[in-house]
Amino acid sequence: MAGRDGRGKDGGIQNGNVPILTLPLPSNVTRLPSADRREKLRIVEALLFAAAEPLDEASLAKHLGAKDDVRQLLEELQQLYAGRGVNLVRVAGKWAFRTAEDLSFLLEHYSIEQRKLSKAALETLAIIAYHQPVTRAEIEEIRGVSTSKGSLDVLLEIGWVRLRGRRRAPGRPTTYGTTEAFLDHFGFDSIRDLPGLAELKGAGLLDSNLPPGFSVPEPDDSMALRDDEEPLEDEPSGVHTDAGDDAPVEEEPEAGKPHPVLVASNG
Repeated sequence: MAGRDGRGKDGGIQNGNVPILTLPLPSNVTRLPSADRREKLRIVEALLFAAAEPLDEASLAKHLGAKDDVRQLLEELQQLYAGRGVNLVRVAGKWAFRTAEDLSFLLEHYSIEQRKLSKAALETLAIIAYHQPVTRAEIEEIRGVSTSKGSLDVLLEIGWVRLRGRRRAPGRPTTYGTTEAFLDHFGFDSIRDLPGLAELKGAGLLDSNLPPGFSVPEPDDSMALRDDEEPLEDEPSGVHTDAGDDAPVEEEPEAGKPHPVLVASNG
């Protein structure tokens, strides 16, 4: 029998003679954030969606309260988008929305096919990524062949490599390093996400003829100049004046010479 509130003795709601049992709220409903928190998530979502490039946490924090935990909001938003067609990812220390990896094939016909880099340019890029700051002479020593001006110019033009400074050595050669655009293109959060020796061997991206004691250096793309570097003295960013810029185009490595060079992946 139902009371005045319509509930039966068993706690159900009476609908005529048929009791309707009350069910607990779904777990996802009970965990919904407060209206204020939902609004902050919407703000972060809108800023990231409208941004032309990835945003760092400091930029997002300017639009929120001083006590708001931006990282926590981003991680919560990342979880909300985890199973969707668009995911929130962190690249080069910044955040951006990207198409889910398993659905990228759907957008292939919309992408612009870029010119593929030559093998020489890919090898040069890999050496710079792992050995930066590195000079052209040091790149040539690792590759075992002369490096043409064109390979470095292409990497500078597409924005994956930058001029860092000049080595405190005779001739003051230019030093090179990677950029945030390099991390963004290959989907790395930081330069330390580059594969290590074991991963490179397992993927077949490392020459099998490695000299004894060969190891992969710990990459470091810090913006600060090293003790053995000095500023470029306001030289144009797209121009480098290394000695030997007129060197011939790359040749094949000398026969029998160890050539422990990373073969960059298709990307």
